[in-house]
Amino acid sequence: MNKTDLMAKAPSIAASMAASALSPGVQLPQTRYRAALVSSWDIPTGASVLEVGCGQGDMTAVLAEAVGPQGRVVAVDIADPSYGAPVTLGQSAKHLKATPLGSRIDFRFGLDVLDEAVTFPDNGFDYVVLAHCSWYFASLDPLRETLARVRRWARNLCFAEWDLEPRSADQLPHLLAVLIQGQIEVSGSRGEGNVRTPFSRESLLRVLTATGWHPAPVQAVDTTALQDGDWEVDACATLLDSVDRMAELPKTVRDLVLSQADVLRSLAKERGNTPLPAYSLTAR
Repeated sequence: MNKTDLMAKAPSIAASMAASALSPGVQLPQTRYRAALVSSWDIPTGASVLEVGCGQGDMTAVLAEAVGPQGRVVAVDIADPSYGAPVTLGQSAKHLKATPLGSRIDFRFGLDVLDEAVTFPDNGFDYVVLAHCSWYFASLDPLRETLARVRRWARNLCFAEWDLEPRSADQLPHLLAVLIQGQIEVSGSRGEGNVRTPFSRESLLRVLTATGWHPAPVQAVDTTALQDGDWEVDACATLLDSVDRMAELPKTVRDLVLSQADVLRSLAKERGNTPLPAYSLTAR
């Protein structure tokens, strides 16, 4: 499906998401962003796609539209169907499966692609997609192992993630929020937030090379319409207010985190924090 057609379908794709009924003004920009990503990847009608880290299915729905009735999307996530708020993964999948896109999608939750019991045919998919899920990994090691394993199952990789290099000062609150969350996680206070290992674009490129993928040039992606800057600032504030989580940190780390939190509070707005840029690439 060409870019014009897919972008034109963004409102109907967004309406297929359960979260759209709660916040249509939030869902549509998220869907348009993902439609632009998929369009840039040139995934053709009829393609078979393995999506790793599908979450509530925001990217899944766009992929299902792109591959058409003759294509298929196997969408997997390590999380349980009860994970997520205000709509759980299971609720969102059930809602999406009831739409015309549903017959093209196979959701599989609680599935770890690194589990040796999990297997797919070699080259069984045309594409494997990891979109804004790589910071959920506990460290670079399981991401490296995942990229190495899925290479057997798919001919092409499509990848997107936030970029840690801000383009302007008003993106600093988003940057600080994700770095603080990452420091708390890596220091031993483990949670279930969106950010666990915020690694750089250069780190990803090194991992791709080490796992045998050959990436095409990185492309910048427009994120200005997204709300993720506000979401991560709020998530960071909630984490900093958690007495139990902060008590788990070594004192030296806690002091560092609290100092960074002071800077974050001085820079962040109540609403309207500009999101970081993002990058996208394909690899073979």
